Amino acid sequence: MTEPTDTDTLPLHEDRLWRDGLWTARVIKNEEDDGWAVEMTRQGDPEPALVGPWTMGRDKKNPKPLDAAAFSTLVKTASEVIRRHEQQLHATLNKHVTVTARDDRRVRVSLAIVPDEDNPSATLSAHDDADDTELARVPVSPAFRLTAASAAAWIESDYARPR
Repeated sequence: MTEPTDTDTLPLHEDRLWRDGLWTARVIKNEEDDGWAVEMTRQGDPEPALVGPWTMGRDKKNPKPLDAAAFSTLVKTASEVIRRHEQQLHATLNKHVTVTARDDRRVRVSLAIVPDEDNPSATLSAHDDADDTELARVPVSPAFRLTAASAAAWIESDYARPR
């Protein structure tokens, strides 16, 4: 993330550039056709969270000016895009399955991956589904595939570290 300067945080309300709070809307020429696009960038983020088509003005050549109502809608949409992306990333990095062990106890097995360009890691853990007591925790490869079968095999091995 780039550090914001004082001028990056001041409100700005222009026809093609609108900044208020954490967001900046910028109307740009659409590279794919003769129209216009708007990009929404969250302060400190290197890339826009949202890029979408923007309406032409009455002269059919220039873009419609940004205004408070449009900016508010764009902020809500861009925030939702980021929220969905974060939810998807969380779901990708944190998996859970619940299996029944030999003793008919329900065990919730979780895989938590910590992405890191230099040293990614992962942890496999088991919890009693009834009272949430931790039964085991071991480091595993971030490439470990958590399935009901791999969870059951881990439990059957008395929680020996999977290879």
